[in-house]
Amino acid sequence: MEKTLYVSDLDGTLLNRQSRLSPFTQQALNRLLEKGMLFTFATARSWRSARVAAQGLSPFLPWIIRNGAAFANGQTGVRTGEAFFTHAQREEILRRCAGLGLWPLVYSMRHGEEKVSYLDSAPRHQGMAHYIASRQGDKRLTPVDSLQALLQDEAYYFRFIHTKEALVPLWKELKDLPWLNLTFQQELYRQEYWLEITSEQATKAQAALRLKQELGCTRLVAFGDAMNDLPLFQAAEESYATANAMPQVKAAATAVIGSNEEDGVARFLLERFGEVLV
Repeated sequence: MEKTLYVSDLDGTLLNRQSRLSPFTQQALNRLLEKGMLFTFATARSWRSARVAAQGLSPFLPWIIRNGAAFANGQTGVRTGEAFFTHAQREEILRRCAGLGLWPLVYSMRHGEEKVSYLDSAPRHQGMAHYIASRQGDKRLTPVDSLQALLQDEAYYFRFIHTKEALVPLWKELKDLPWLNLTFQQELYRQEYWLEITSEQATKAQAALRLKQELGCTRLVAFGDAMNDLPLFQAAEESYATANAMPQVKAAATAVIGSNEEDGVARFLLERFGEVLV
């Protein structure tokens, strides 16, 4: 009997413009999960951020977080399968960005706790300033005063927030390094661009394929809207772009479904499983 794993992106795909699951999507997914649907999501978010966004969803499978850099238990946040950079790789990334006057948010683990470090004295684009200000009270945020402090922890994810023009030179500097994976795109609801860096082993696609194998599934069905979902689409037997997706994502998809504001993923899955919400 064919066994299928369903994996959805979060922001712009499963979540609405308020970055939340709608009540309809919550109810639909929970009903299908209770009936045995194998479903999870793959996101650039941390477990803490994803837990807030996906509030109301009853998790059964691990969540794919940080663009595939780790798995997390949806209920407890316990992480497995992290893909860390080596110290030499971290040094190389920071050496190249420092030469261009660009500084990242560095996501790392310290004594079992996640930290989000940034050089406090570095000039900040308004997008980076907005990101930090909007997360005041987040205990993970860790301002540091030196390059060495950015290197002290086991890092698995770098995020640069700036204009496209400022980030293109760094992207060109890094794009041919075989040991890393780059995602370069505009922030979903704002003007700035994000350049995100993970290990070559850390992609949504590779994480989804590992989970597919562990579960003994024969098919992978993916949902997404943005450029960082394209490798996941390529790895899947079926892929569906929401109506609000980027043109390149729609072109790569098996088909286009309803938008994130129309509960497109939930409605597709209800139809696939022959379920109706009343």
